[in-house]
Amino acid sequence: MSKLVIFSGMWETAIEVFFALLPMAILLPIIHFAFRPPKSTLLAIMKGLLLTFAGITLLLHGVHIGFIMPGRSIGAAIGSFKYKWIAIPIGALIGFVAVVAEPAVQVLCNQVNEASSGTVTRRPILFTLAGSSAILVGLGMARLVYGIPFPWIIYTGYIIALIILQVSDPVFSAIAFDSGGVATGPMVSTLVLSVGVGLAQVTAGRDPVKDGFGLVALVALAPILSIMVLGRIYNRKDDVDATDSERPHCSDRQEGV
Repeated sequence: MSKLVIFSGMWETAIEVFFALLPMAILLPIIHFAFRPPKSTLLAIMKGLLLTFAGITLLLHGVHIGFIMPGRSIGAAIGSFKYKWIAIPIGALIGFVAVVAEPAVQVLCNQVNEASSGTVTRRPILFTLAGSSAILVGLGMARLVYGIPFPWIIYTGYIIALIILQVSDPVFSAIAFDSGGVATGPMVSTLVLSVGVGLAQVTAGRDPVKDGFGLVALVALAPILSIMVLGRIYNRKDDVDATDSERPHCSDRQEGV
């Protein structure tokens, strides 16, 4: 029986995941002797490690065989179109979908919702991350198509981020910079990056190494900007609600008369 192609390379992925989780496994006996947690806690950690090993192995292997080569093919197909500008909306759509499908983004949205006791719900965070990432991935595709220098975009973006940081709510600033790292998980890094490399390979005058990379950096920048802006919107809404609550109602004025 011939070897199934779908499992090709899975053993190598499993070894990489094993060594990535090995330090956490080494911590188990240290935790046991240092803190003496209940056996149920140690068993729960061990079960979590096993499930994490299996889940990450399947996820990374699936992403590798399902997105890297197909992504490059998609990028090459986009680059073969007569109207190159079509790469901008297609790239934006891919960026939006990739961020929504990113597991770490889902975890972050749930944690923000839980930590804020529902004050900041998961849906605004999720669509803010996905929408802003879509815009900057589209901008990254425009860079590839029209040859916009990458430093112009990244320097401008971080200068704006530093300016907004001065007036942003500290809570949302912390969430914003965490979101920048969370949004660039395996889904985004493989799909968006491979599409960019594929597009650069078939575009005249573009270097796949020089011009194909940089999209993930834009995805990391997008949440930093958008979440801090979202924080300003929440603060403005709270100020309006507080002002409305302080205003005397009509009935109160009549009673005063």
